[in-house]
Amino acid sequence: MRSLIPRQLALDIFDGQCWVGVVPFWMSGVRARGTPAMGGWSLFPELNVRTYVVRDDKPGVYFFSLDAASLLAVKVARALFHLPYFHANMKAEDHGGEIVYSSVRKGGSAEFRGRYGPRSAVGPRRPGSLEHWLSERYCLYTVHRETLYRGEIHHAPWPLQEAHAEIDANTMASSAGIVLPDTKPLLHFAKRLDLLIWPLKRAS
Repeated sequence: MRSLIPRQLALDIFDGQCWVGVVPFWMSGVRARGTPAMGGWSLFPELNVRTYVVRDDKPGVYFFSLDAASLLAVKVARALFHLPYFHANMKAEDHGGEIVYSSVRKGGSAEFRGRYGPRSAVGPRRPGSLEHWLSERYCLYTVHRETLYRGEIHHAPWPLQEAHAEIDANTMASSAGIVLPDTKPLLHFAKRLDLLIWPLKRAS
């Protein structure tokens, strides 16, 4: 993993291990401050592959890829946030509380297909737990032209539920050069999370 992230960042580690997240979700109401949501381009599936990093004692996330069904969103995010967005054919459908999700990157081999849903009530994640460590992160990091940038993020604590999943295909991590361990994944579900993101600033 060390060779896959920028030299300006350190891997954040929990109990001697680094973690990789493959996170499918649905975006809605995407808009710039002071402007209304604009129809289809603000409502689309998205899927990211991330790991957990730290810089100057500030933990955050680093994205290996972000696939989105909206081509406009891909272009805007690449230009404004210098993030590795990719356009993909995607579909997310709610089948009685279970999400059926598919994503195939255009012009590439990255694919995710499966179904998932919650299997417990929303519960608090106590400080010091792995779930709290994974979810309570309030910035992202990216590198553009050898300069490290930080994007601040604000959201309430994740309303996490334990989850079940049947995954038929998942080459999202391997497309970034990551070999996932042959172990059972840790699964969580969140029905909704509202968040704000600020423009990038150069990290110290």
